Amino acid sequence: MGGRVSESRGSVVPIERIESRILLVRGHKVLLDADLAALYGVSTKRFNEQVRRNAARFPEDFMFRLSAEEWDSLRSQFATLKTGRGQHRKYLSLAFTEHGAIMAVTILNSPRATEVSVYVVRAFIRLRQFLATHKDLARRLEEHEKKLSTHDQAIAGLMNTIRTLMAPPGPPRRRPIGFVTSDEKKRS
Repeated sequence: MGGRVSESRGSVVPIERIESRILLVRGHKVLLDADLAALYGVSTKRFNEQVRRNAARFPEDFMFRLSAEEWDSLRSQFATLKTGRGQHRKYLSLAFTEHGAIMAVTILNSPRATEVSVYVVRAFIRLRQFLATHKDLARRLEEHEKKLSTHDQAIAGLMNTIRTLMAPPGPPRRRPIGFVTSDEKKRS
């Protein structure tokens, strides 16, 4: 399939779309229950029912419920409010880490969930690699900045010396008019 997952309507979901649903909450990369349910081809209600029935499979490092503040923050970021009766969630969303997303496949036990789970794992892996690459780039940039800062200081010192040497000489000193004693000659 080469990085794409078939959805029930015959459309295609690229791994990039899965990656775009991965959020950073409490320092963990997570997928929300509604997103996992949509990817696995089940309703959010049915998905969450299965999670509740199998709660022992989801320790806190696999899944956690968002706080009201976290949910409000995410909702305002993505403008997920819909109009109309029954359009709002009754409960706060569940957030699944990579391990929780894989565990969810075991409780759904459908061919589609199994197929999509491979792409979910690949999306988490690509995101991890992307972040690692950026950390490496940031580290290298910092090293170069340190080298440049000492280099820049040396260049700045050299430039100041050159500017001093290039500065036009001050006005020539005039000899005083009149008789100068030997003591005055020594002072000047």
